[in-house]
Amino acid sequence: MSIVKPLTLRRNFSWTFAGNAIYAACQWGMLVVLAKLGSPEMVGQFTLGLAMTAPAIMFTNLQLRSIQATDTQQEYLFRDYLGLRLIATGLAILTIVGITWRSGYGGETALVVIAIGCAKAVESISDILSGLIQQHERMDRIAISSMIKGPLSLILLTIGVYLTHSVVWGSLGLVMAGTIVLVGYDFPSGALMFAQSAPLNPVERRWESIMPRWEWHKLKKLAWLALPLGFSMMLISLNTNIPRYFIERYLGARELGFFAAIAYLMVVANMVVGALGQSAMPRLAKYYAAGDIRTFGTLLLKLIGIAVIIGLLGILVVRTSGAEILTWLYQSAYAQPQYLDIFLLVMMTTALANVSSFLGYAMTAMRYFSAQIPLFLTVTTGSALACFWLIPSLGLRGAAIALLIGAIVQVIFSLGIVLYGIYKIKTSSTSESSL
Repeated sequence: MSIVKPLTLRRNFSWTFAGNAIYAACQWGMLVVLAKLGSPEMVGQFTLGLAMTAPAIMFTNLQLRSIQATDTQQEYLFRDYLGLRLIATGLAILTIVGITWRSGYGGETALVVIAIGCAKAVESISDILSGLIQQHERMDRIAISSMIKGPLSLILLTIGVYLTHSVVWGSLGLVMAGTIVLVGYDFPSGALMFAQSAPLNPVERRWESIMPRWEWHKLKKLAWLALPLGFSMMLISLNTNIPRYFIERYLGARELGFFAAIAYLMVVANMVVGALGQSAMPRLAKYYAAGDIRTFGTLLLKLIGIAVIIGLLGILVVRTSGAEILTWLYQSAYAQPQYLDIFLLVMMTTALANVSSFLGYAMTAMRYFSAQIPLFLTVTTGSALACFWLIPSLGLRGAAIALLIGAIVQVIFSLGIVLYGIYKIKTSSTSESSL
């Protein structure tokens, strides 16, 4: 049964970092393929599809993976999480189709949006299985899934675009890749996590344990618990994608392609942050639940310190080699002076976003779900107003500044919530010790 024995934090991070690195490189590679084989307009179509589908998917995901990974009391079964995720994902697809139809996009653009929505829906099922695996602190299984899915998605997208010169077929390749990995690897990995709890009839019990359960009172209670995080994640997604909506509206798909290609470089830093955050979150949850604030705070400070170092290194690299990087990755057209200025602003935003991401993992570990709604509502509203004022007059530079403003607001409010949570636990501990 040692196959499901938890790994150390260092090994979990190493595996997660490797998996995220390969997956992020492949996601990045998709934009490179579109830029090399196609045009900025094709890049714009693809990123518009991502921007249109992300809020609905993020909302209906309800952050169930994080809730599951931090469910130290085993309040809900995996089957409850899976059942709710299946219902919510179906609603997401219907929402994406409805929004696409109401938005009045052309035939090819609409098909791209719907295809990407289907690909993200498949990923959301894999995500809930990853939550089960993360709860057992076996991030190696999640990393291997990413290592398979990333290259396979890139290959199928490349084949589709090369043979048809259309983003639609490339996007359908993402649906196929996600389905293959979900059925062929993620479900068997999920079943493996129940090996220890099914000693008498392991094969039958494992597969029964990963089937959805439809106990509606449980699903309703879980949905109500997760709803604040769903709203929060939707707002985070909107905060990231609102500039893209304004760019497409005021400047067109071509300029959106340039902006999206440059902004996607944030993924490099987020790769490390995501690996560390996902690996550390179960530990943070255990420390906080046990009232071990000293260890909780020490781990969080280490994570924030890493975020600051990564951010400063990113800014330095852009200042010294920004033009060369953009030319090598895409084309020389992406390295024009106005785009280099945007590149620098994006990296400044990334440095702040890394800090706020770790604070976000801490808030989730503390199970401060409802408090995140006003936080991200404030951030998203500020970002939208900044886009409304700045993009029509400053163009892409205005979009980059709007992202930076949102990141600053998010760091300030996130830090306030985390400090309040720590103060509350300290106060409670002091009161109990005085009795």
